[in-house]
Amino acid sequence: MNILQFLVSIVLFTVLAFGIGFIINMILRTTWLPVVIALGVIIGALVYNKIVPGLVDIVILAFGIAGSVVSGWTIQTLRKKGYRMF
Repeated sequence: MNILQFLVSIVLFTVLAFGIGFIINMILRTTWLPVVIALGVIIGALVYNKIVPGLVDIVILAFGIAGSVVSGWTIQTLRKKGYRMF
């Protein structure tokens, strides 16, 4: 994997996890469920496929988890400021 693919993957996983987490938070009115779901999917996929991730894979997946954590933090902040989602 070259450096451009690596950088695009980081941005893609972060934005994708943030967007999906934000939507799940709005619909289900939970704050940290997307983080739990993301961790479960990642761990389940690694265990089921018996994959040993390399450093690049760990960094990309960590940014995906960071995106879902930021979505939970954003929803929590918006709710404290009085915004109601659905």
